[in-house]
Amino acid sequence: MHKRNSLTTILIFVITGAYVIANYFGNLIPGLPLQERLFLIKLALLSDGLPHGIQTGEWYRYFTVALTHANFTHILFNMLALYSLGTAVENYFGRVKYSVILLVSLFGASYISNYFALTNRAAVGASGMIFGLFGAILITGRRMGVDYRQTLGVIVVNILITFIPGANIDWHAHLGGFLSGIVITLIISGLHRPKQRLRNI
Repeated sequence: MHKRNSLTTILIFVITGAYVIANYFGNLIPGLPLQERLFLIKLALLSDGLPHGIQTGEWYRYFTVALTHANFTHILFNMLALYSLGTAVENYFGRVKYSVILLVSLFGASYISNYFALTNRAAVGASGMIFGLFGAILITGRRMGVDYRQTLGVIVVNILITFIPGANIDWHAHLGGFLSGIVITLIISGLHRPKQRLRNI
């Protein structure tokens, strides 16, 4: 059963709130606009005329990229996917292990994306983290009671969309998140024992 105060719900509110602030109130803070403060970039001179990015020591961008989105359609589809996939994974693993899966998937996605990124090329979105959830469900979906046919269909569609010419989608981040999600879920699954009710025998 999905709880109102679940981590998935909180994340959706936080990510959506960051998108609204970045697009409508992003210049309230002096200096860089909020979107430029948060997106993933290897190295670039941003609007303040100063160099920014992972190569300047702004490691936090590996994680804050999930708070940025290109447009309303981008965030809408990502949040729908986060709600659908995240709810199942959180209910099965619990908040702490679910958090680990999200963070490892997000870092893996961002690291691979940044490794292959060009200078002055920014990346935005939580898609890499969400592909980590695809990986998690691929590993434990049967135990969660997930319909594998539907999940695999969604994964295939998202992978195909990634390679549409002109879509401007970072497939490195998707692949990095997906593989990271698989690896961390395999590790956690070896330690995870779903709670069982005691009964008299």
